[in-house]
Amino acid sequence: MNTSIDPQEFRLAAVQMVSTSDVNENLGVASQLIQQAAQAGAQLVLLPEYFCLMGIKDLDKITIREKFGAGLMQDQLAQLAQELKIYIVAGTIPLETQHATKVHNSTLVFDPHGKNIVRYDKMHLFSFQTADEHYDEANTLIAGISPGLLEINHNGVLWKIGLSICYDLRFPELYRALGVVDCHLVPAAFTYTTGKDHWEILLRARAIENQCYVLASAQGGTHVNRRRTWGHSMFIDPWGEIEQFLVEGEGIILGTLSKDKLNAVRSKLPALLHRKL
Repeated sequence: MNTSIDPQEFRLAAVQMVSTSDVNENLGVASQLIQQAAQAGAQLVLLPEYFCLMGIKDLDKITIREKFGAGLMQDQLAQLAQELKIYIVAGTIPLETQHATKVHNSTLVFDPHGKNIVRYDKMHLFSFQTADEHYDEANTLIAGISPGLLEINHNGVLWKIGLSICYDLRFPELYRALGVVDCHLVPAAFTYTTGKDHWEILLRARAIENQCYVLASAQGGTHVNRRRTWGHSMFIDPWGEIEQFLVEGEGIILGTLSKDKLNAVRSKLPALLHRKL
């Protein structure tokens, strides 16, 4: 890994996948892309929502659930983080709950020692209703109750990074509740229908209103269950400009957090100091 970086900067990568119904296959693809990102200099790598499985049936996620702190997916990512000396943000893994037919949809963060340092359970559960179709994540998921914040002290510089998952993106109060951060992470599996209309504008809005970077890692393509996801993983700066993006298919995007740029944007337009509520 390339470590020649300004201490006022921190390098990130988002992985985009088209996950299948085979956990081992998905773990293999994720591992290859994480290694590619690390070789390109990323110090933190973000995986998309359901990187581990896009099941044929919604209940398939229940069959691969893991107990928090133990399991194939957690063990492999922890080992990889330790080997590559990077942070891996696994968004998301289905974790056990007290209900036999429901799980938490959880983001886990592994540090360069392979230790899990933060867990965030998705708080907002997606549902939609049309004349022909009804879907509700609450049928298989239990919502989290607390926001998630990742703090990284790297070379004496503190980086505050907010955690959110997919449908959370539509609720700006969650992002404000996390306070002033350097970056928000958004692993997602946005549908093609909603993604083409809302994905980019919502991500850019979260960056602009919070004057911070946003890194979004998406599912991007047509899956074996015939579901089509929007893709468009992207890295957005604090002014709302898209610096990097990937439309569809597997791959990575890279971005660099800069304290200088954050300070410049917040000094030029000190909106965060003007809040009344």
